[in-house]
Amino acid sequence: MLSVDLHTHSEASFDGRDSIDLILRQAKAVGLDAVAITDHDEVWASREAVEHADDDLIVIPGMEVSSAAGHVLSLGTDTKIPPNLSFAETVSRIRDSGGLAVVPHPYQETRSGVLKNISEDALEIADAIEVYNSRLLTGRANRQARQFATERDLPMTAGSDAHVCEMVGQAVTEVDPDERTVEGVLTEIRNGRTRVKGTRTPWRISFRQAAGGAKRRVKHRLEEVADRFTTGRS
Repeated sequence: MLSVDLHTHSEASFDGRDSIDLILRQAKAVGLDAVAITDHDEVWASREAVEHADDDLIVIPGMEVSSAAGHVLSLGTDTKIPPNLSFAETVSRIRDSGGLAVVPHPYQETRSGVLKNISEDALEIADAIEVYNSRLLTGRANRQARQFATERDLPMTAGSDAHVCEMVGQAVTEVDPDERTVEGVLTEIRNGRTRVKGTRTPWRISFRQAAGGAKRRVKHRLEEVADRFTTGRS
C-alpha cells in the first residue's frame, strides 16, 4: 500500500513558501511513498521536482488550475492549463493532456471551491473528488464532499494542501497499484481504489501559514501592479 499526498504547494505558488527540495525532504521524512506538486497555475516547480525524483519517492507532476468556477487539480501531466476557462473546459484540457482532473475542497466556497459557481450535477464530470483536505476548521466541508462522492460513486482522494513544508503528509490517499509508478497511482485513483486518511493541520501551523500567505499575496499583487505600471510607461 502506497501513501500519497496529492495536494501540495511550493514557492512557485503566490502563497507558497518552501522550495521543492524542502518539500521532497519532508515527504520522505514523514514516510510518504509519493507526492504531487500542485502549484497555483504554475508547473515549473513540479517539473523540477520530477527531475529530482528518486527510487524512494514517486513525484507526480501537476498544478492547481484556477478555472472560472474555482480550483481544479491537474494530476499526472506537466502541461500548463490556462486559468479562467470554464469548469468543463478545464476538465477537458486536463484529460486531453493525459492528466486526471480532481476537484479539491469543492464545498469550501471561501477557498475557491467550485460549487460556489457550478451545480453538483456539473461537478459530477470530475475524475475524482478530494474528500479530505487537512486545512479544515469544523470538517463540515470535508463531510459534504465525501457524501457527494459516495452518492455519485466518484473516486475519493485526500491531500494536505500544504503551503509550508511542515504540512506535507497531513492528509494522504492510500493506493495499492500493480506498478510503483505515477501511472500506477493514477490508475488506482481513476478506478476508485483508494482509501483516504488525514488529520487537521495544527492551529499553530495554520496560523503561521495564513499570516505568511497573506504577506506573500500582498507582495505578489504589488509586484503585478508595478509590472503593469512599468509596462505602461515603456
